[in-house]
Amino acid sequence: MDIGIARTFLEVVKTGTFVNAAANLNLTQTAVSARIRVLEDQLDRPVFIRNKSGAKLTPAGEQFLRFATTLVQVWERARRSVALPPGRESVVTIGAELSLWSPLLRHWLLWMRRECPEFAVNAQIASAESLMEQVQDGSLDVAVLYGAPRRPGVIAELLFEEKLVLVRTPTSDRALGPEDHVRIDWGEDFAASYQAAFPDQPNSVVAISYGPLALDYILATGGTGYFRKGFVRSYLEDGRLALVPDSPEFSYSAYAVHSAKADEGVMARIRTGLRAAAAITS
Repeated sequence: MDIGIARTFLEVVKTGTFVNAAANLNLTQTAVSARIRVLEDQLDRPVFIRNKSGAKLTPAGEQFLRFATTLVQVWERARRSVALPPGRESVVTIGAELSLWSPLLRHWLLWMRRECPEFAVNAQIASAESLMEQVQDGSLDVAVLYGAPRRPGVIAELLFEEKLVLVRTPTSDRALGPEDHVRIDWGEDFAASYQAAFPDQPNSVVAISYGPLALDYILATGGTGYFRKGFVRSYLEDGRLALVPDSPEFSYSAYAVHSAKADEGVMARIRTGLRAAAAITS
C-alpha cells in the first residue's frame, strides 16, 4: 500500500473533514478524495460516511484505523533505520515541550551519549499537540510533555510530579502589587486553577509563555510569578527569590508519551535515561 494513502486516511480521521485534511497535507480536496477512493477500492469497503458535517468512520474504517497507524509507524522506523549514521544500530527520536528541555532533556541527552553510544538521536522541540500527533503517526518514539492528554493507542508514563509555586523578588524600595505579577503560560489546567484561586486578580500587564524568559524578566525588574519549584530552588536558596507566604501551589507533572506499539527494547533504554534525568532534575 502507498504510505501516502495511509497518511491521508489518518489525516481525515484526525481533522474530521476532507477539506481540513487537504489543507494540512497541502493537497487539493480532489486529491484527498482520490486517495480515499483508491483505499476503498483496495479494501473493497467504504471507510468513511460523508455528510455535510464532515466524514465519519464506517465499521470497516474503524477496523482499518489501527492498521493504518501501524503501517505509518513501521514505515517511519524503516526509513530512519535505512539512513543510520555509520557505527549506529538504531535511531531514537524524541520531542519535548520547550519548558522541559532545560534541564530534563539536556540531562537525558548526556545520559544517552554516555550509556547508549549505539543509538543515534533525533531531538526536537514542539507544541504538545504537535508532539502527540507525531507519536501517533510514528514519526516520534517518545514525547515528553506536561499534562499528557488521553489518546487511543498512546501510553503516558509519569516521569515526575512537580509543583508550581508563587515566588517574588525581595524588594526594599517598593511594595509589589498585582500589576507586578507576570502571567506564565503553564497550560489550560493551570489557567483554570489560577483563576479559581485568584478570581479578583486583574489581567497581567506582562504575559510570557516561556518560564526561563519570565524569570529573567522578573529578576531584572522585580515582580511575582508562578514557576516550577525545582527550577527556582537555587534562586530561593541564595535569596534572589522568596516564596509568597500562604499562596496556593499547583500540581504540574511531566509524562513520557509513546505509542502502545513502540519497540519495547528501545523504549526501555529511553525510559531508563528519562528517569535518571528526572532524578537529577528533581
